[in-house]
Amino acid sequence: MADRPLTATFDQPHASSDGGAILLQAADRRLGLLAALTAAVPDARASARVTHSVGELVAQRVFAIACGHPDGNDADRLADDPIHKLLLGRDPIDGDRLASQPTISRFEHTAAPRMLLAMGHALADTVIARHRRRRRHVRLITIDLDVTEDQTHGAQQLTFFNGFYDHWCYLPLVASLTFDDEARQYLVAAILRPGNAAGTGGAVSLLRRLLPKLWRAFPGARLRVRLDAGYATSEIFDLLETAGVEYVVAMGTNPVLDQHAEPFLAPLRAVVASTHDTATTYGEAAYQTRDHGFWPNTSWGCSRTGPAMGGTHSASTLH
Repeated sequence: MADRPLTATFDQPHASSDGGAILLQAADRRLGLLAALTAAVPDARASARVTHSVGELVAQRVFAIACGHPDGNDADRLADDPIHKLLLGRDPIDGDRLASQPTISRFEHTAAPRMLLAMGHALADTVIARHRRRRRHVRLITIDLDVTEDQTHGAQQLTFFNGFYDHWCYLPLVASLTFDDEARQYLVAAILRPGNAAGTGGAVSLLRRLLPKLWRAFPGARLRVRLDAGYATSEIFDLLETAGVEYVVAMGTNPVLDQHAEPFLAPLRAVVASTHDTATTYGEAAYQTRDHGFWPNTSWGCSRTGPAMGGTHSASTLH
């Protein structure tokens, strides 16, 4: 058989590479997320001239992004895709075309701050409502805040060059939930931010909206916020301490923290030398940042004392 040519053709009509989206549609039927997002979008269009409902536009955009088609220009190519038509309840062969790129673009440009805020609430409320139905009593909810980069390739609004990532991008702020000691994290909030946004931008307002939702839904659970050093600011600490929420911050090493860690690290060096393995110990230290230190504009109004984790290289955690 090795001497025979192998020919592959991709000319089958009505084909799609997004069959897995059917599973996403089934999941949304249980979650009701698309319906919740749609309810947050006002529609000021003249009903007599409407071809695609707001619900269809929201669903078309969400399913396209989920299937790896984030560019609005992809809408023209997907308008006759049988799977994407099926996802919107249309006949995959004879059903009407989906919305075109201009229609999608006009729809996205109607987004206003209040609408985006309402959609953010809809996402958080949907995720939290889903986990309220857990059979086991939730004892601990960990909230992780982190920044991710969304690389851009054109003249998008508010895209900026970011020196850390070395390209033009957005810097969305993402929040996820972890329940008890589970490994899985669940997205609960996301804020799109300019590529030059400060690390803490939007974090305080997000926490102020998210914490009350979790308290109401899980009144007996302990809340913990997990952050990296970019969020080690007095504003965030004051908010969490006033609210009675515990927090853990992964601090980068510096000479002051190295000095605090030395009493914990010294006994470990002999262990590491003999076992050639990682060793960790825990202690307690008081620490306070200043504007002229390693985190500019993040000075604390007071020192904070908490557990410090010492490893073979640094002390990395204060809380």
